Amino acid sequence: MSLDEPNAEDVFRHPHADILGILLSAIDMNRAMELTQRWIATGRSTYICMTGVHGVMESQSNAQLRRVLNEAFINAPDGMPMSWVGWLQGHRHMDRVYGPDFMKNCCRLSVEKGFRHYLYGGKPGVAQALKHVLEERFPGLQIVGTYTPPFRNLTHDEEDELLKDVQNAKPDILWVGLSTPKQEFFMAEYVDRLRVPLLVGVGAAFDFHTGRIQEAPAWIKRSGLQWLHRLLQDPRRLWRRYLLNNSAFVWLMVLQSLGLQSHRWRSVRTSEVPSSTTNS
Repeated sequence: MSLDEPNAEDVFRHPHADILGILLSAIDMNRAMELTQRWIATGRSTYICMTGVHGVMESQSNAQLRRVLNEAFINAPDGMPMSWVGWLQGHRHMDRVYGPDFMKNCCRLSVEKGFRHYLYGGKPGVAQALKHVLEERFPGLQIVGTYTPPFRNLTHDEEDELLKDVQNAKPDILWVGLSTPKQEFFMAEYVDRLRVPLLVGVGAAFDFHTGRIQEAPAWIKRSGLQWLHRLLQDPRRLWRRYLLNNSAFVWLMVLQSLGLQSHRWRSVRTSEVPSSTTNS
């Protein structure tokens, strides 16, 4: 569902910041939670993306990803640089909606509202470990299923197994813990087939909540230096993403602010989005 459609309900409309042609929801955590609760009540299916510098930069050379991000129900600012740019564009109430924190807040709300959850993604055993962690942290939380995809595309039989399992479990939120852009493509491809009110791509949140990745202190998160904290934990895998992407992001944002960077994205049909049912 696109919020730009003329028949979209006003209650779900919200402003967006333009960050290198990616429309980031100019919201904060409270607004994200309000929209989430209201949407689940509709019973319809859509998806939420959590987008930071990495996702924005991946989209610069990936037209399919740009389309998927810009058509999300919420394309949340998962990073302080997203909020800073939003502030400069006049969205003074825009603030970071950090994926792992959003997940915790949804779990807390779900105990009161009775929302049901399904965990898709992670390495073998991670989704099951996360189920245990969250159920201990939030007594009464209903996690009604888990699925760990293989490190390849799902076969036809595996796809049928997933669809039947989700249909039987009847979750309200399906959390997708893959990497970007795999999780975004998965959500766009399966949102109508899974028939879950909300699919939410939360990247490494599965690993954060199970202790496989160390969380940064709050002051590091608010200072915009969480990328450095992550880099120091896994420099061989992440150095290119953070050092090169971050530098390029700053340069492109300077060009955009000076009016020297334009974004004329071609439209991309849903059928053009490649299958992305592999794990991170």
